[in-house]
Amino acid sequence: MTSSSGHEPEPKPNPEPAPAPAPAPRTGVQPTAGAEYGPDPAHRPEPEPEPRVLCDARALAADPPLPGGVLWKLAEAGRQLDANLVRLAPGGRVAPHAEPELDVLVFVVAGDGVLGAGTADEPLPLAEGATVWLPHGSTRSITAGPDGLSYLTVHRRRPGLWIRPHGGAS
Repeated sequence: MTSSSGHEPEPKPNPEPAPAPAPAPRTGVQPTAGAEYGPDPAHRPEPEPEPRVLCDARALAADPPLPGGVLWKLAEAGRQLDANLVRLAPGGRVAPHAEPELDVLVFVVAGDGVLGAGTADEPLPLAEGATVWLPHGSTRSITAGPDGLSYLTVHRRRPGLWIRPHGGAS
């Protein structure tokens, strides 16, 4: 198709698409067809779990050094994992020990140090970005280098304490 001058094609009309309707706000609660929820919260469904950013481990590790300790811990209700961001002061040490029930994943966020592995406490260097698997039953220790060491630990959540009748019967 050419224009009335015969030199260039005429542009086709481009109708504007109708704007999409705005999405309904998310409340986290998906009503069931025909269900009516009264004021009793026991009759309302649980909100749907939502992924979210919990902390900035690098920023926490970069804060002015503390003597050491837990900088952050996972505390969300209903979780299946435990996680802690730990700082060891320069030269600080976690003595050799074994975790009989839980595998632990360690991720070095800042600083450096040494992982003592096995009953011989064999030294393995740790540096920022190192990811270490500590299998359940293994003996391990951690010693911070001259600038300290910040690391994230992640493991399955420990079961709660149980009170058992005398004699261990359940």
